[in-house]
Amino acid sequence: MRSRSVAEQRLRDLALLRRVRDRIDREYAQPLDVEALARGVNMSAGHLSRQFRLAYGESPYSYLMTRRIERAMALLSRGDLSVTDVCFAVGCQSLGTFSTRFTELVGVPPSVYRREEAQAPAGMPPCVAKQVTRPIRNREARVSEPQLA
Repeated sequence: MRSRSVAEQRLRDLALLRRVRDRIDREYAQPLDVEALARGVNMSAGHLSRQFRLAYGESPYSYLMTRRIERAMALLSRGDLSVTDVCFAVGCQSLGTFSTRFTELVGVPPSVYRREEAQAPAGMPPCVAKQVTRPIRNREARVSEPQLA
């Protein structure tokens, strides 16, 4: 009987976590913090963070920043917006934090990405380009070879 109620609670928590993830996906450009996300599903911020990490392998904040960086990559690849405009368009409040996180996840600063790497997936089917250009965690970021000019 006890294991059944634990399993039921786990399923309820997973449904709430999906709601949080969907809200992040939908409202990534809005000011979001873990406390606000937790209030939206009647959880404590600590419980939400622990359960989200267990379910998705990263904290809600990391997930939010990954979504913002993915959107920033798409906006930068268009080439018609400055890095500052993109930073604020995706919901970041600090250009320095945005640039640091972008560099950590993508492996190059946003200005370099805008100038050089945005054209790399040209001619590639969009479904393949999305997978190839998806931001990755720090330890997985590709290391650029030094350029000799």
